[in-house]
Amino acid sequence: MQAAGSSQDDPTGQPADTFVILLSGPYKPVPQEPNVDCKNLGLLQVNLCDGSFSTTKIFPVSGLPKGASGQANSGEGPRSGERQAENAIGNFYTQFAGILAAYDLPGGSLTMVFTANNLVPVPDGQGGTYLVGTLQLDITEATGIYASFLGGHNKMVDILHQLADGTFVEHCYCIISRPAPTAINRHDSEGGTERSRRNDARA
Repeated sequence: MQAAGSSQDDPTGQPADTFVILLSGPYKPVPQEPNVDCKNLGLLQVNLCDGSFSTTKIFPVSGLPKGASGQANSGEGPRSGERQAENAIGNFYTQFAGILAAYDLPGGSLTMVFTANNLVPVPDGQGGTYLVGTLQLDITEATGIYASFLGGHNKMVDILHQLADGTFVEHCYCIISRPAPTAINRHDSEGGTERSRRNDARA
């Protein structure tokens, strides 16, 4: 899967216009802590230590600059199918009883809000359930090298496994994109090009 825009060989150290990451592994609850002790990733719209969040690992797939890919190789996810934390590049946080999510990535962080859920339950035959489908999220906060993704979009392609004991194991591709240019910006750009052509013709 190849992301649009900049690539992992981009010397500018910026993500592609669309980059893809993999969420993989079991979810663990984030312990509740006082705000003053909480490492909130520089984000203001979430309180990751309020007891409502669970976390799992992030792995690179495509579109991240070399400096943001940590020790892992692009596209590999957990090596040999194993959930190896040392091969991860960051952490994903979500509320199973809420609408907020946060991404802790090399070079910055993101806050997102779930806007649509198209997951379909599929029994796993062992007392658990696979939740399979897509989810849509809007990016409401962005820091560091991801600042230009504010107002952008995330499409999750997800296989979330709820085990018989009620715990969750994730396997989800996140397709994260910068906001598309507005119609006004496109119109202004096209108008400027046309004016430039007219000026060139008069010269």
